[in-house]
Amino acid sequence: MERPALLTGQTEPPSSDIESAIRQVKSGDSETYTVIIRAFEKKIYTYCFCILKSREEAEDAVQDIFIKAYQELDRYEKRVSFSAWLYKIAYHHCLDQIRKQNRWQRLVSRYQEQVSSSSYMRRPNDAVQELLQHLNQEETNLLLLKAVEQYSFEEIGQITGCKPTTLRKKYERLRKKLIEHHNLGGGIVYGEMAGTT
Repeated sequence: MERPALLTGQTEPPSSDIESAIRQVKSGDSETYTVIIRAFEKKIYTYCFCILKSREEAEDAVQDIFIKAYQELDRYEKRVSFSAWLYKIAYHHCLDQIRKQNRWQRLVSRYQEQVSSSSYMRRPNDAVQELLQHLNQEETNLLLLKAVEQYSFEEIGQITGCKPTTLRKKYERLRKKLIEHHNLGGGIVYGEMAGTT
């Protein structure tokens, strides 16, 4: 299975361009919504893939997320960035998808992945996936939003509904967990994680 790079290299257009597109869509120009989709689809796909761990499920999730964002665009308020608002929708959508999955199916698929992964040579970029496997869902979300997407704790709090001080503490515990995992020979950690500011 081809895995997306965690850092897509895609940069968002200036927020003024996004805000202009949002105003046009709210005014009835639904065609302009494609500007918004193009600006965020790769990043949202990567985020969903890292959470759902399935290309097909991530593709479906991206479609559902953009449909939901379009339907709820009137609820968007400029007091938070559009990006943070969209990630909040993605976060909750992915959590809902995980809740809907049958526990037995997940157990069987994980077993099959472990059996098949022991029979191939590990590639260097598999280290990131190995690292994410040792994290629970909340830790994975926090790591992706802070270290990869580089949101502030305040923005992550708006996305997840947690207090920024609580997120700082959880992130610090997560960093210690990853360092311990690395020190015990559990995997390769390339570079340093983003700071806790």
